[in-house]
Amino acid sequence: MSTRTIRIGLCGLGTVGQGVWKHLSASRAQLESRLGVKLELHRAAVRDLRKRRAVKIPASKLTDDARAVATDPKVDIVCELIGGTGLAREVTLAALARGKIVVSANKALLCSHGAEIFAAAKKGGGHFFFEASVAGGIPIIKALREGLVANRFRLIYGILNGTCNYILTRMSLEGAPYASILAEAKSLGYAEADESLDVEGWDTAHKASILAFLAHGVWVRTDRMIVEGIDRVTPLDIRTAATLGYGIKLLAVITRDFASNELFVRVHPTLLPKDKVLANVNGVFNGIAVSGDVVGTTTYIGRGAGQDATASAVISDIADAVTLLTTGKVVAMGGDAASFQGRAGRRLRLAPPEHVAGRYYLRMTVKDQPGVLAQIAQITARNRLSIASVIQTAAEPANAASLILTTHQSNERAIRATLSALARLKSVLGKPLLLRIGDFTD
Repeated sequence: MSTRTIRIGLCGLGTVGQGVWKHLSASRAQLESRLGVKLELHRAAVRDLRKRRAVKIPASKLTDDARAVATDPKVDIVCELIGGTGLAREVTLAALARGKIVVSANKALLCSHGAEIFAAAKKGGGHFFFEASVAGGIPIIKALREGLVANRFRLIYGILNGTCNYILTRMSLEGAPYASILAEAKSLGYAEADESLDVEGWDTAHKASILAFLAHGVWVRTDRMIVEGIDRVTPLDIRTAATLGYGIKLLAVITRDFASNELFVRVHPTLLPKDKVLANVNGVFNGIAVSGDVVGTTTYIGRGAGQDATASAVISDIADAVTLLTTGKVVAMGGDAASFQGRAGRRLRLAPPEHVAGRYYLRMTVKDQPGVLAQIAQITARNRLSIASVIQTAAEPANAASLILTTHQSNERAIRATLSALARLKSVLGKPLLLRIGDFTD
């Protein structure tokens, strides 16, 4: 009996695509032995046929038509590695309509069009795998959908962007300002030329949307989340947090109250207690803590981005896709949309701000004159915001002070009202900075 040949087409041959081609080529014999098939890297679609690449690929296998790869009847598995939500969406839907398996690392596409993609997979008889879309080489999707399938998740929080974690780590270790560390991160290739997607929190928000769907069965749009970035965090904030026993991390936080059946998803810089495992995840690494009602809290740490980590997750999905093609079964549920069973239950809704509790860190520059603290105290009292500590230091310009407050337990509605009122005070110079304090009960 002849061995079946599984043909793989790549749409996109950037950093991740080249990594997939390189590592699949290098480990093909081992994978073929384990999977019982022949693997053929059939075609790859690129934007520029003349561009020189780090991997050598025969010209006969290259095309500039991604749609042709997606619809090629010889291709069994389509790897969508284009990025964005335009052509990537077209390619994905075209392949799924023809009953193909699509493997993707595209978190923005999933966040914007996940429901449409899953519906297309079901209608066309195709399958969609997406392990590489969140946290790179950390198999968090398989953990949520396979290893932890018996659990309900009241809390998931994690570091999901290596660029931000690298910048905050360097600021913490060296006391250098954000702007200088960002410039160096760009020169080292850890940050994009346009860093906004990373540092303003949107990349993390896309990943949080996917995790919320996997854990709770509903898509939460980014405009229904709190999404805040790290660009206003200063060395003063890092030092103050350390004095208080915290590190600062950009976190995605997904909480569900099962009594009220309310869900809340947010992304923001967070003061995380130093004794938390994730407070000590540094550099470009990612980390995710998952609290299940059966298993308790499990923590996952690894490289969250980069060619090799993401290629590893893509190839893992390719292996699962091959198993599906040859046996009709998905051995590991992984990122296969067709095998997903929603966890939403009935009447799951997004929590209103007043139901989202927490403690807060507020920093503002104020006029250094009598009565300012009393004005601020009046505003916090009016919004029933109880102050836990006050720290005052000199600040620029002259005759100004930096005032840092931490609060006792409050909620998002109260803190937003407080911020709005503080910003209207003539004695407050500029926009106050708000950070959340992550006293999570794991």
